[in-house]
Amino acid sequence: MGKILFASSEVHPLMKTGGLADVSASLPVALREQDEDVRIIMPAYRACLVVLSEKVVVATVKLQGYDLPIEIIQSTLPGSDVELLLVHSPHHFDRDGGPYSQPSGDEWPDNAARFALFSRAIAAVAMNEAGLNWQPDILHCNDWQTGLAPALIATLPDRPSTVFTIHNLAYQGLYPRAVFDALDLPELLWQMDGLEFYGQLSFMKGGLFFADQITTVSPSYAAEICTAEFGYGLEGLLAYRAKQDRLSGILNGIDPQEWNPKTDVHIVQPYSAQKVADKAVNKSALQQLFSLPQEADTLLLGFISRLVSQKGIDLTIAAVQTLLNEGAKVQLVCLGSGEAEYERALQVLRARFPGKVGVTIGYNEKLAHQIEAGVDAFLMPSRFEPCGLNQLYSLRYGTLPIVRNTGGLADSVVDAEHEETGTGFKFEAATAAALLATLKRAQAVFQQPAVWQQMQLTAMKADYSWQQRAKDYQQLYQKL
Repeated sequence: MGKILFASSEVHPLMKTGGLADVSASLPVALREQDEDVRIIMPAYRACLVVLSEKVVVATVKLQGYDLPIEIIQSTLPGSDVELLLVHSPHHFDRDGGPYSQPSGDEWPDNAARFALFSRAIAAVAMNEAGLNWQPDILHCNDWQTGLAPALIATLPDRPSTVFTIHNLAYQGLYPRAVFDALDLPELLWQMDGLEFYGQLSFMKGGLFFADQITTVSPSYAAEICTAEFGYGLEGLLAYRAKQDRLSGILNGIDPQEWNPKTDVHIVQPYSAQKVADKAVNKSALQQLFSLPQEADTLLLGFISRLVSQKGIDLTIAAVQTLLNEGAKVQLVCLGSGEAEYERALQVLRARFPGKVGVTIGYNEKLAHQIEAGVDAFLMPSRFEPCGLNQLYSLRYGTLPIVRNTGGLADSVVDAEHEETGTGFKFEAATAAALLATLKRAQAVFQQPAVWQQMQLTAMKADYSWQQRAKDYQQLYQKL
């Protein structure tokens, strides 16, 4: 049994803005099931303190650079026996809003200070300096919010081995030099072989430069970030770490209990690979929910996403609009929120095609499950996608993904041209024309029910659980 400290700024169901939260819950649970002594450390957001009924202060720690001591609160991740450590600094985390943004949607102006404190707390626990009488063998950090922790302990004796996982390199935690000075960080860290990145402080670079091993959430993304197109200026460092055999990709898994069409409490009609025909009941219910004609022979497309350029929402709108203008038997349901221009564009599309398009702005977990179960095909035309989870949910639900051939989408979906193993539809160029051509290809296959059902069965029978992924991480830990 190894001792693992798993550090993340968000963990489902306590705090979630995206896939990081899902991974930060599911992977530790899977590791615990493999008999690893894993403990999660995260900030004690107000929402966490409200939700968790059983919690106890187990330590008080004074951290460098901060006047007031912080508390370490011990609890348990809901629905599991994984120990949870909460970094309780009311000034930094006990506030309304999200983990990174105010209720207005603007970023918290003190995010650098908040997550520098979090990283210092992680480092204190990792070095057994928090009074817990427990030191991990492995410190596993995730994304820029934890990036300073590997840097802070890099030169210390008897430190744990460190792993840093990139969930999305686009978010790096960049701040001016003055912020570095204000955070009272060691001056030695301000250099090219450190936290300095073109004259700015980079939290992300702390993890990339100082961690013993870097991972990403899919093999293809690990290769992509070593190129100028996807590296955001860090491709040289990442390519160097790859040559050192210090960069690898492990595809994410999903929670097979939460995402299981056979037992899903959120959907109208449970179904399985043995009763895939029952999926049609969910399609009809979803069409009714969005006030769309209940037509079994119409290809129903789904889209659940943050509405940002990365996710290719503009490609979806343009391609679907062309299809509908051509009179294609296609419907689209969307769930998401994000940039105002994309929210408006979706609402305009719905207004133009009220019997063809349904839109819900925001996020609703129950509706997300209903969309996965109800639509025929799921759209993920991302410009880049480190891993993606919705395509994995879709495969599990016999909902065929339509994806761009990038990152984790490339690694998890097999194109329909491979007749024996096809599970979805892939395209190369990040253009509306390429997506449109692929939608037409999917529509043609949809008109062949036997072929479509065979693809559904192939998709549903694959193993997308965290159990195998956890073994991959265990092998990585053991190597370190």
